[in-house]
Amino acid sequence: MPEFDVKEIVRSRYAEAARAVGAPRSCCGGGAARDGANPVTSNLYGDDEKTAVPETALVASLGCGNPTALAELKEGETVLDLGSGGGVDVLLSAKRVGPTGKAYGLDMTDEMLALARDNQRQAGAANVEFLKGEIENIPLPDGSVDVIVSNCVINLSADKDRALREAFRVLKPGGRFAVSDIVTRGTIPEALRRDALAWAGCVAGALDEADYRAKLAAAGFEAIGVEPTRVYTADDARGLLAGKGLDADAIAPAVDGKVMSAFVRARKPQSAAPAGCCAS
Repeated sequence: MPEFDVKEIVRSRYAEAARAVGAPRSCCGGGAARDGANPVTSNLYGDDEKTAVPETALVASLGCGNPTALAELKEGETVLDLGSGGGVDVLLSAKRVGPTGKAYGLDMTDEMLALARDNQRQAGAANVEFLKGEIENIPLPDGSVDVIVSNCVINLSADKDRALREAFRVLKPGGRFAVSDIVTRGTIPEALRRDALAWAGCVAGALDEADYRAKLAAAGFEAIGVEPTRVYTADDARGLLAGKGLDADAIAPAVDGKVMSAFVRARKPQSAAPAGCCAS
């Protein structure tokens, strides 16, 4: 475990991004989702999606994928976005599930919640609710949502096992886990893993693909899949590590092809005991 407070570092960085929504720094290296320069955050949303939400929701996006497009949301479903930020994925989810559905956004940062609620007002989204809380302690009842989405947030948790158990708990039997996240394949330099700014910058806290699968299975999930959507090169890594006090030129070749954005999916069994109920 890193010798720093992951939660407070992440909260601080996301609060800063919300306050500077005109030119935010992404969790993954800076630049908004509409900006084509950043290899992680660029070109995530289609033109129809970009025009469907307020500009400030899109500009504040700190994600690494487009989970709402991959989650196959249906009319009438209830969706929860873990770490909803400025609300872009919640608002897109709300449109997909329609007026008979519901989209919740969960975030721990007051500044992001204020921005998201303002974006909700601008969008006129009546089937949306933003909640304050942490993904390791979701403020919703057991079995209350059909689908969980998230966009480059679970990798930032210091207790991923608990976050995944909570996701399992609030899903209905048969419910779907469909998130975009940063995932690694192979050994990542320890200096990178232990660096506070690199953790807040997504890479340091990312799970190895095999570990992600194992943790989902331990939480009770089945039908687990990890699908790469973007694999990052050494040049991409240099950009992501710039300004973080690390030797980017030395580290970048060591992570070449080992860091990727991925769509991670799983399902809660139709007949499922509560996560961790039988653990010794």
